[in-house]
This record gives sequence, C-alpha cells and structure tokens, in this order.
Amino acid sequence: MGRRITSQARGRGTRRYISLRHRYKGEARNKSNIQNESHFGTVITLEHSPAHSAPIALVRYDDGEEGYIIAPEGIAIGDTISIGKGAEIKTGCTLSLLDIPDGSSIYNIEQIKGDGGRFVRASGTFAKILSKTKNGVTILMPSKKEKIFNSNCMATIGIVAGGGRTDKPFVKAGNRWHAMRARGKLYPITSAVAKNAVDHPFGSGRGRHMGKPSVPPRFAPPGRKVGQIHAKRTGRKR
Repeated sequence: MGRRITSQARGRGTRRYISLRHRYKGEARNKSNIQNESHFGTVITLEHSPAHSAPIALVRYDDGEEGYIIAPEGIAIGDTISIGKGAEIKTGCTLSLLDIPDGSSIYNIEQIKGDGGRFVRASGTFAKILSKTKNGVTILMPSKKEKIFNSNCMATIGIVAGGGRTDKPFVKAGNRWHAMRARGKLYPITSAVAKNAVDHPFGSGRGRHMGKPSVPPRFAPPGRKVGQIHAKRTGRKR
C-alpha cells in the first residue's frame, strides 16, 4: 500500500508532530473545591502561554494557593479579584450564573459545576446572559446561538483579553509555521489529490482526481481509510 501516510504518522506521535508541551505555562481554570464560600486573589503576573490564544494571569489566593486564569480586558498586575458566593460584580470576578446580572458579558463558562470552565476562552470572545428560568440560564454564545446552562455553573465577568490578535497578519508563511508548530498543528497542508500515489490513496500523477470513491470500505485497513469515513450521505443537499 505504500509507506505510512501523514495521518498515521501524526497519530503515532513522533517528535516531528507532537506539541511542545514543555513550553506551556499550565492549565488556566477557575479555582476548584469552592463550597458556598468566597475567596480573594491578587494578580501577580500576566504571561503568554503557547497553549492559549489569550494572555493568562497568575493569581495568588487568600488561602495561599496559586493558579492561572484567562486574563480579561482591563486587568493589571496588583488587581484584586474574587471568586465564589458573594463575589463582587466586576471584571475578572467569578460567580455562579445565577448571581450574575442579565446582560452581563461573561467568559470561561463551566459546562458542569466544578470543571473549571470550558466555553468562551479564546482571545477577544465573550457571551451574554439573556434570561434565567427554572430550567437554567440562557446564554448568547459568540456563535450567536443560544445555549442553556445550569444556574450553578460558574463564569467570569468580562471579555477575554487579546481581542486584536487576528488583526495583525502573519505576512510570511514562516511566521505561520512557527505559530502552528507551537500548538503541534500540521502546516502547510497539501491536498491529497496533489500528492504522489505512494503518499496517499487519493494521490497519483495523472491529474487532480481521486480515482476511487471518496467513501472508503468500512473495514479498510489503516492508511486506506481516508476521505468521508462512514458517511451517511455524500454530495450537495437538494
């Protein structure tokens, strides 16, 4: 069948394709183990982590614990933030969705109470609280879709910092390569039909066409199972 294709090599996880995890600062999440109590913290530093598109802030809490959070716009070193029940309604503070006023801009929303935050974490993003009912809290996501969350889930007030990150162009392909390399992403990506036959099942030197169905056999071996895997339908919707 030829040599191992790129997707197989990436799955193997060799030095060429793994992410540079030793450069990552740490996980940015809400303080855990909060049981109906409030904690205060002081911002020690603002740092850049290759694992995050937004700046992260190192916070030292009143109980001596330190941890990273996603930095909001307007935060500075030395600022005080609060988290938990009875926290202040200001930028950088983390409360349950039930305690945050309607219309507030929030980010780093928990999917399950205590998971530290899963939604709206990219630079420059924010969500809006629309309404609160007995079924939960309705939130307008950055995608303009409305999603219902448990009212006990936590979220941080404000807008994620670094909103102008995408305004500056990469200019050179080399700059983009380094940005992708930091995350372990594949760049540049060559079309399958443009490759040689030895590099991909769709590759050949006889024109830019696959030469076989785009849906592989269900029990095809690794390296052959490429394209639309287990597709329910193909083609344009009519």
